[in-house]
Amino acid sequence: MINTVPPGFIFIIGALFIPIIKNRNLKCGYLLLLPFISFINLIHIPVGTHFTVGFLDYTLVFAKVDRLSLLFGYVFHLITVIAIIYALHVKDDLQHVAGYVYGGAALGVTFAGDLISLFVFWEMLTIGSVFLIWARRTQKSLDAGFRYALVHIVGGLILLAGILMHIHSTGSVEFTYIGLKNGNLGTYLIFFGFGINCAWPILHPWLTDAYPEATITGVIFLSAFTTKTAVYVLARAFPGTSMLIWIGALMTMFPIFYAVIENDLRRVLAYSLINQVGFMVCGIGIGTHLAINGAVSHAFNDIIFKALLFMSVGAVMYRTGKVNATDLGGLYKSMPLTCIFCIVGAASISAFPLFSGFVSKSMVMSAASMGGMSIIWFMLLFASAGVFHHAGIKIPFFAFFSHDSGIRTKEAPLNMLIAMGIAAFLCIFIGTFPEYSVYRLLPFTDVVYHPYTPTHIMAQTQLLFFSALAFTLLLLSGIYPSELRAINLDADLIYRKGSRLLVYVVTETAGAIARAADFVFIKLLPVKLAAFSKQPVSGFMSKMRPANPGAAKSSTGATLETETLLPAGVPVLIAVAFLMILAFVFLKVI
Repeated sequence: MINTVPPGFIFIIGALFIPIIKNRNLKCGYLLLLPFISFINLIHIPVGTHFTVGFLDYTLVFAKVDRLSLLFGYVFHLITVIAIIYALHVKDDLQHVAGYVYGGAALGVTFAGDLISLFVFWEMLTIGSVFLIWARRTQKSLDAGFRYALVHIVGGLILLAGILMHIHSTGSVEFTYIGLKNGNLGTYLIFFGFGINCAWPILHPWLTDAYPEATITGVIFLSAFTTKTAVYVLARAFPGTSMLIWIGALMTMFPIFYAVIENDLRRVLAYSLINQVGFMVCGIGIGTHLAINGAVSHAFNDIIFKALLFMSVGAVMYRTGKVNATDLGGLYKSMPLTCIFCIVGAASISAFPLFSGFVSKSMVMSAASMGGMSIIWFMLLFASAGVFHHAGIKIPFFAFFSHDSGIRTKEAPLNMLIAMGIAAFLCIFIGTFPEYSVYRLLPFTDVVYHPYTPTHIMAQTQLLFFSALAFTLLLLSGIYPSELRAINLDADLIYRKGSRLLVYVVTETAGAIARAADFVFIKLLPVKLAAFSKQPVSGFMSKMRPANPGAAKSSTGATLETETLLPAGVPVLIAVAFLMILAFVFLKVI
């Protein structure tokens, strides 16, 4: 019997030793060994609840193992191996350490059986991911990393508030089905906190802002962990929540319009990532066994084919130093293998038959159709055609074909080609033999789904070919939107510009209050009090004396002013009252 440890701990603890190893070959071997050790550890943890620790009056669970968590655990290990192979040429220890901490945190979230440990690992996701953005060491990556961190810190605080309120109302920290409950604000805050990491509409700009600024290898980790752990926790805690159906449908649609006009190819892929996560969120909202199976299987497949697309664009960026569509083209002559791998990824995300997207995306659409959700089905159909335009065609076309940019360079490094080859093989194998791969891992075994029916094959093929025809006609007619050398702002305009306005308004308002307080309490009031304290009775009487008080005549006939004196205790009473007022104000302030 192998002694096991909580999933994710091997990644997190093992990351600490990476900088210590100085020998290059030994370090590469160590980097590749860690995920295999962690995977062996995982498969030896039996189904059930394990690694419990007492904390205050609660029980923390670091390993809640079932079919749902295992599916995500397997694919997180798989993508870590691929990403590490892709990054073996990198000599920056910061990226390797951050990648493993990030992956370990994702595994920690996946197998957390309580809300407290889930929150701890949830925050570790932010720490690992933000360093993968900063590791690029440019001003843009620094700025994007700070914005990314601020968004996720706020999201973490919202999630923490929801968790504390939920624990207070239920008395339990167990992470299981939560659902939205009327009168329980905590459930809505948890729901919203998960949604930020899921890149819901309006909340999404952190993804399209930060991912394109990450390192070439770091974005592979980023594309796999944050949004997919959010999909997992939604599937665990909020299946069947009808609000998610519309949120997911909107997620599939709106990125299409931005991706079509985007010039930065990594930003195009960031938009397509949101598009694909929308299918998962929609499936979770539908909530049937078929829909949940479709959502999590599409998450499994998306992690692989989206990584393949990011890797192929990253290889181009590594060799040419360019990533904009207007600067590339004709690279199929110099990088034929990378071109082929990119086409495989494009076919997978577009759901071509015999590729992985075909066997998972259709499950969500079938669940919507079987549930009588005609509008949702049409929205998903439109999104399927749109993703073929902006990711299935645009990425390989503008990077490797289109106009000849004149760039002649070397093929991608061997380790990059091996990583892309593994991902491409998996895309084809899963798409061709789903029943022997991803379908065996699905959480609900009572669902039998056959993707390769004549009707489904014909309908999907027609959709794709007519989409390709539309792209060709639009391109030849000059109607297709041209790629602009500019940054396309969407909802991030709110915090890029709106935050500056907010800071200006708050600063000016606070400044005006401070200036008024300075005049009253520093300049005016002390002067008046000082003058009053010198002659409190006469000063007070000068205000109280009538214009022509009772006058007395002198022996010479002159008028004499007379002063009516107050009792001797009045000044003392005034002083005591003044001190009491000051004490009251001081106690209120502190």
